[in-house]
Amino acid sequence: MDDRPIGMFDSGFGGLTVARALIDLLPSEDLVYVGDTARYPYGSRSLDEVRLFSSQITHKLVEEHDVKLVVVACNNATAAALEHLRYEFDVPLVGVIDPGLRALLSVTRTGRVGVIGTVGTIASGAYQGALKRWSLAASGPPIELTCAACPGFVELVERGETGGAEAIALAERLLAPVVGAGVDSLLLGCTHYPYLARAIGEVMGPQVVLVSSAEETAFEVRGILSETGLGRRPVRSNGSSRGRPDDSSTGSRSGRPDDSSTGSHRWISSGEAGIFVRVGQHLFGPELDEADHWEPPCAAGRRDRVPETLLPDEMLPDEMLPDEMLPDEMLPDEMRPDEMRPEVLRTAEMLNR
Repeated sequence: MDDRPIGMFDSGFGGLTVARALIDLLPSEDLVYVGDTARYPYGSRSLDEVRLFSSQITHKLVEEHDVKLVVVACNNATAAALEHLRYEFDVPLVGVIDPGLRALLSVTRTGRVGVIGTVGTIASGAYQGALKRWSLAASGPPIELTCAACPGFVELVERGETGGAEAIALAERLLAPVVGAGVDSLLLGCTHYPYLARAIGEVMGPQVVLVSSAEETAFEVRGILSETGLGRRPVRSNGSSRGRPDDSSTGSRSGRPDDSSTGSHRWISSGEAGIFVRVGQHLFGPELDEADHWEPPCAAGRRDRVPETLLPDEMLPDEMLPDEMLPDEMLPDEMRPDEMRPEVLRTAEMLNR
């Protein structure tokens, strides 16, 4: 048994979907979550930047919080940095790409599947590569994979604007490749995207199954804890121990110190802590009631004008935001030449599972 906490990080709020799934499945486990809101979005960052940020955050979790396992709850960081982190740190690391793909392939009926993600994730080819690896280890009908990047989705979530006409209009434009491909299931290949599930579902239609990687990632964490003996032994309210490290008995999610059957949850933001709490409560729930501020080393890569530093109703005018924050300027028909524009990448790969 191991009572150390689980560490988790994301570029911002998207990883809260994974945190929720993990807390629901393993309520007795302690959790330390870092949202790198000062440097989001990762999707428009270079691979080297994302690897540096991921290494800095993992170092903080391992060295300062003594975590026993780290969940990279960001698709872009998983694609860019997961293997590098496994060489650098001597703790189990879990990403969100492989669990999400497994969930996607388990629900498709026709073999036509789609993945949407950030510019960085889709351009990395991580899902295409994962599907090829899967095809070598499994048998079944051929899979046709269509991928599309969705610049602007993350920014909507980070501003707390998960519904309304703007979300629908942007979804209609960016989801055109997967709609046209006739997919029967769509993986939300960014942990922010489940917060836009209503808008995405309205565009895709009721015949398309939307898949999130959050639950499958939580199950993978539970399996690792059980196999390695790293799980925390849940404790009954009377103080007696339960038997199995992966017991998922119910309990309050508040993490109150007087509830010995419930783990504690610590929230950390590289941006303004008060705004992290405000937006986080809107997305996650009232139990995210306090956050600590963390200043990344040398403020590397900090973006002073990111909207997260302002309240959602006090946003700067569009003309004051960086170009990558303006979704309407990043539509598929206004992109740079093919060799320069990974923003919308559609691949159709006929592979045997």
